[in-house]
Amino acid sequence: MNAVAVVTGAGTGIGEAVSRTLLDAGWRVALAGRRTERLETVAAAYPQNALPVATDVTDETSVRALFDAARERWGRIDLLVNNAGTFGPAGTVDEIAVADWRAAVEVNLTGSFLCAQQAFAAMRAQDPQGGRIINNGSISAHVPRPGSAAYTATKHAITGLTKSLSLDGRPFGIACGQIDIGNAATDMTAGIATGAKQADGTVAPEPTFDVAHVAEAIRYMAELPLDANVQFLTIAATTMPWLARG
Repeated sequence: MNAVAVVTGAGTGIGEAVSRTLLDAGWRVALAGRRTERLETVAAAYPQNALPVATDVTDETSVRALFDAARERWGRIDLLVNNAGTFGPAGTVDEIAVADWRAAVEVNLTGSFLCAQQAFAAMRAQDPQGGRIINNGSISAHVPRPGSAAYTATKHAITGLTKSLSLDGRPFGIACGQIDIGNAATDMTAGIATGAKQADGTVAPEPTFDVAHVAEAIRYMAELPLDANVQFLTIAATTMPWLARG
């Protein structure tokens, strides 16, 4: 496997698990994230195939530098895993500060757009042409948690981005799919396992599942030939209360 991937949010949680799984399978991976030390920790185990790049996905110049670094190192981009994200502010819509709303939109939506923009341009221009983009949607791309207007709105918007990329990428051999993940066990979701607010106002622990299964699902999506695509894949803890959030 000599294919090249860019993974955002690669230093922790889902991004780290995906990066390690791809690297173990022989991919060359540009590891993007805010915390350089976490990226370097992942990269240390794969000195030939991992490239840590400190990246702010909300900054166009920083994102461009990420993709330039990957192409300078390996010559092309075959896969983008658009994973970086934040839960953003909690509260009913009247309790959310506009600045906090905008910050969530910048990371979750604009960040995904900027990375997709650079990946799409690279995949369109390279020879052989094409590649794949996998967006991290979330169960919240389907149904909200209480008090999650900013996060839920951005994740619904990711679905629109996924569909548009899928359509616009067809002439250039660029496939795009989305993985919607519910309660994978990571540091970011640790609180859910101890107690999460439910639709009826109660607080209850929710089941989680091993993040390794997410990484393997993304690897499956990534390693399909470009004439096949998983458009949407939902993976969640079996007994997670996500169907109507009840």
